[in-house]
Amino acid sequence: MTRWLCSRAARLGGLLVWALALAGCATGPNAHPSDPLEPINRGVYQFNEALDRAVLKPVAKGYTAAVPAPVRTAVGNFFGNLRDLWSAVNAALQARPQPAVENAMRVGVNTFLGFGGVLDIATEMGIARTTLDFGHTLGRWGVPSGPYLVLPLLGPSSVRETVALPLDRQADPVSQGVDDVATRNAAQALRLVDTRATLLRAGDLLEQAALDKYSFTRDAYLARRQSQVDAARGVDD
Repeated sequence: MTRWLCSRAARLGGLLVWALALAGCATGPNAHPSDPLEPINRGVYQFNEALDRAVLKPVAKGYTAAVPAPVRTAVGNFFGNLRDLWSAVNAALQARPQPAVENAMRVGVNTFLGFGGVLDIATEMGIARTTLDFGHTLGRWGVPSGPYLVLPLLGPSSVRETVALPLDRQADPVSQGVDDVATRNAAQALRLVDTRATLLRAGDLLEQAALDKYSFTRDAYLARRQSQVDAARGVDD
């Protein structure tokens, strides 16, 4: 099953890489080698920035002001515990037993001793977290990242990570495991706002430090993803 998923995703990723590379030829010789679609990406980036300024950032600030820090921590812990489960699965798909066992242990400890995950007992016990998704798994088995992409609403990505998104979504306990539409939408909105709230300070620092936020964000994202894939492939071992 794992081999079939990786094979199908690799073939689709290869086709997308080829198509986007051809499309990117029109951007000229000065294009960033990992970002041949920079003019299009910048347009999407500006759209996302406008949406963030108008909606997400103000809501996140209101959330931070209205909700006590311990409650926000509990919310973050809860969603982090759900994410650890998919991380454990991906570590297993990557043939990495240590992070697979550690992430699975985190889920067990935090679910049963941390009241469903609102308390992060596992971190206090020294059990490491390795956050992984299916994009990392594809990279682990040699699927190239392909061109950098900025997705509407979702932000920085690449062809490989975009190909992996549908499976990541299918494995999401919030979007797929909650039958009631209103409850599911509320949970997804809460997760989005909580995630944005955790990035408020980093965003302010980026505003002050970066001459070109787009380039800084792109380079940081690509470097971080490559580092994570290198770790999955044992390059740093």
